[in-house]
Amino acid sequence: MHSTTDHPGARAFAKADAARELGAQHDWTLTEARALYEAPITDLVFAAQALHRHYFDPNRLQLSTLLNVKTGGCPEDCAYCPQSAHHDTGVTATSLLPLPQVIEAASRARDAGATRFCMGAAWRAPRDRDVERVAELVAGVAALGMETCVTLGMLTGSQAASLKQAGLDYYNHNLDTSAAHYDAIISTRSYEDRLQTLRNVRDAGLKVCCGGIIGMGESLADRLGLLVELAGFPVHPESVPINLLVPVAGTPLASVPPLEPLHLVRTIAVARLLMPQSYVRLSAGRSRLSRAEQALCFLAGANSLFYGERLLTTANPALDEDQALFADLGLAAERANG
Repeated sequence: MHSTTDHPGARAFAKADAARELGAQHDWTLTEARALYEAPITDLVFAAQALHRHYFDPNRLQLSTLLNVKTGGCPEDCAYCPQSAHHDTGVTATSLLPLPQVIEAASRARDAGATRFCMGAAWRAPRDRDVERVAELVAGVAALGMETCVTLGMLTGSQAASLKQAGLDYYNHNLDTSAAHYDAIISTRSYEDRLQTLRNVRDAGLKVCCGGIIGMGESLADRLGLLVELAGFPVHPESVPINLLVPVAGTPLASVPPLEPLHLVRTIAVARLLMPQSYVRLSAGRSRLSRAEQALCFLAGANSLFYGERLLTTANPALDEDQALFADLGLAAERANG
């Protein structure tokens, strides 16, 4: 037995544990999330791992590989992003990659053990003809037997439906942070814009990949507000990426002090408790974590990660480093189709 009854978070832990019988819940409050987050870390991680084991194989990781299929030149002013045209970061804008190059990259990822191939394009909102070209990439990757995911910015309902028809499984569109902190990070797109895109994606029958970034100077209330927002969706996102800010020279957040990794562990654990049936992905910033810190994130409920030496424009651990880590921890890649 664990000692969660000995601190103020007892009710919140009991509510999380009730998911075993009641399923995912959608009425979490900021007060409840804070009670979980501020609990003794032994209790927090124990509860998250116990609930994780109820829904998932605790020794399997879902591996996704991310490819930037269209880099830079984005008109958005996201303060963290090196691909914004508002920031001088040395990123060169490119056009959409040709189909053969994308298929080659996806094939390499599949052969290395990834089961999901994610494609990112730096647009604010793609045009219909852009979506048609991305649909060709989606169909090509799906033909390899991989799950597919794209992130293209804001999407209309008809565009989401076109991508679904092409074989898309997931659409990624992060909220990034809480509604209260959002305007400090982005001014060119509203929070409601993001929520509308997520509604369009869900209405088209696509699975939702939606999370955020911590370490952007946000308060604890902001960090938890993001998780409460996600947990309040009528259907929880099937995939919840938790990114640790990677400061990039030339962006407004370049000099933000690094966040203590235990905050990442606590954030992941709370995400697991609030959204017990979602994949929680250890995403950007993983290259800054030690092997032991990554292991603690897995113990706290992370069961998905980006696999490959590059994310969009930032470094990721080398494949051989990850393979050695998985072997040492006794973890294995999730097989295709579960």
